[in-house]
Amino acid sequence: MQTVRDVMATNVECCTPLDNVYEVAVKMRDLNVGAIPIVENGQLIGMITDRDLVVRGIAEKRPGSSQVTEVMSEHLITVSPDTSVEEAAEQMAQHQIRRLPVVENGKLVGIVSLGDLATNRYSDERAGRALSEISEQNQLH
Repeated sequence: MQTVRDVMATNVECCTPLDNVYEVAVKMRDLNVGAIPIVENGQLIGMITDRDLVVRGIAEKRPGSSQVTEVMSEHLITVSPDTSVEEAAEQMAQHQIRRLPVVENGKLVGIVSLGDLATNRYSDERAGRALSEISEQNQLH
C-alpha cells in the first residue's frame, strides 16, 4: 500500500502569523504555488490559498498590510504521513480540496496535492474516481 509519505512534498515553504497578505502573495508568485501553510512554532495553524487572497482579501477590500490570520483558512483537513494514498484522495474528493497538509506529532511535515496523487501510480480504483470527482466539481465553478 502506497502512503502519503511516498508522494508528499517535504520542502514546504511556510509563513507565520506575523506575515502580511502582500508578503504571502509575493511568496506564492515567486514559488509558483497556490497555497502557503501558516505555521507558528512548528505547529500548523492555518493555510492561505490564492482563493483566500481574492475572496477574503481583495473582495473585502483588505489592504496588503493585513495579517495573514485575517484571511487564512483555519479549519483544515489534514492527514498523517502514514495515511494511504487512497484515503488521502477520498478526503480530497469529500472536502473538495486540492492540497492536504501532512501533520505528524502536531508538526507540519509536508503537503500532498492533487497533482502528487495524479502523477503517481497506485492500484486502488477508488482513488482514481475520487480524483476525477474533484476535477469535475472544480470545472463547474
